[in-house]
Amino acid sequence: MSNNDRVIIFDTTLRDGEQSPGASMTGEEKLRIAKALERLKVDVIEAGFAIASPGDFAAVKAVADNIKDSTVCSLARAVDADIERASEALAGANSGRIHTFIATSPIHMQYKLRMQPDQVIEQAVRAVTKARNLCADVEFSCEDAGRSEIDFLCRIIEAAIDAGARTINIPDTVGYAIPHQYADMIRQLLERIPNADKAVFSVHCHNDLGLAVANSLAAVVAGARQVECTINGLGERAGNAALEEVVMAIKTRQDLLKVHTRIETEHILSASRLVSGITGFPVQPNKAIVGANAFAHESGIHQDGVLKHRETYEIMSAQSVGWNANKMVMGKHSGRAAFRSRLEELGIVLLAEGELNAAFARFKELADKKHEIFDEDLQSLVSDALAEDVQEHFKLVALDVASKTGQVPDAKLVLSVDGQEQPASGQGSGPVDATFKAIESVANSGATLQLYSVNAITKGTDSQGEVTVRLEKGGRIVNGNGADTDIVVASAKAYLNALNLMKIGAKAHPQVSGV
Repeated sequence: MSNNDRVIIFDTTLRDGEQSPGASMTGEEKLRIAKALERLKVDVIEAGFAIASPGDFAAVKAVADNIKDSTVCSLARAVDADIERASEALAGANSGRIHTFIATSPIHMQYKLRMQPDQVIEQAVRAVTKARNLCADVEFSCEDAGRSEIDFLCRIIEAAIDAGARTINIPDTVGYAIPHQYADMIRQLLERIPNADKAVFSVHCHNDLGLAVANSLAAVVAGARQVECTINGLGERAGNAALEEVVMAIKTRQDLLKVHTRIETEHILSASRLVSGITGFPVQPNKAIVGANAFAHESGIHQDGVLKHRETYEIMSAQSVGWNANKMVMGKHSGRAAFRSRLEELGIVLLAEGELNAAFARFKELADKKHEIFDEDLQSLVSDALAEDVQEHFKLVALDVASKTGQVPDAKLVLSVDGQEQPASGQGSGPVDATFKAIESVANSGATLQLYSVNAITKGTDSQGEVTVRLEKGGRIVNGNGADTDIVVASAKAYLNALNLMKIGAKAHPQVSGV
């Protein structure tokens, strides 16, 4: 196939994905995910919104400075300050892109921007011109294009291309589009805009009606050649088009779609697990491609068919997206070199010596508890080790829980609070509830528990449990994560991790609504 048949994969996990309530990532975590995306051969990585905060700027800069095989992008509103800040953050990029946007739907122009259509076009042209003078690669998005008038879209897009935009994004910002209608919009834009041949047309679909992937693929058939998506479909509200679903649909149905991507699909599963572990958003078992049941067969008829010929019930192989029987057959006597080597095979290459030592120590502890260490355990070990780099105001020192039939569960803890050990105790309806109440007897956080979720990392009764705790206080939401073979210990770690993240302080985000 020619380059005209290649679909550019634009991943916005680090930007739109992070806008999911509770999914905020540290700069270190963003860099780990960016490395996984680079390994996956993602074409464009939207690393964040540089002007949002000093932390966001630093994260975009770190990704730009370290990623060499993917274009690194920063989002910017159509205002000078945003564009200049994005340019600064991308200064060290091997290949950088400024992605600027402005709303184009009547409802957004009237009620959000309070601008006339001609004013919106003027501001868009000014923004694209400014960005083009600072960066060779500029993308322009028509926010809420799915509810915009086609005639106005033609006018503003033609002007943006004339001003220097070489990628034009047509986002279905609120997930309103239906596949055949969305495809017709893309087709009309390509036919009616005189200079459409000078830009790549892109789509960014939200999943409010469960149609993000379907809309994206319909747009590709209509001529779009960039799809904006996220790992696991992460994103605000119902999320975005899932990268793994878009890519595998293109790969599996090349006979019909007649396009391709450069994604190395065997790394999809490891990227999915990394994002899930860092954000604390578990992947549902029946999730396409990366769910635990995606390639499982229970029906006897199905099992018989697959054993005789895989393609009777499987349209793609599990190995093609990274499912395999990989496990580290290592134990307490295994060495640091083998440990580091396996991490590198999994794409975990960001560990400094101190971080490696912390992760290796956790590996040794786990090897005493579990006979077999799986790749999923390693991802969790590293996340747990790096979580200690979060400014640890609270830290678990010791935990003793008593839970007996007919008696009220009781938890006794020793917490380190800014380096000073303090005892804590509490009673509750169960051992976890008692543990959380004991922690709060010292923390007095005033936060509300919004979510408590437990997932087994691997199979077996000796599996590590991965716990997600979501806390809310004053409108700010954080997710804390913890893992351990003891669920109560994992729960305490997750709660304390959430409290520590809450202590860091809220991030001021200027984006009123996402692209």
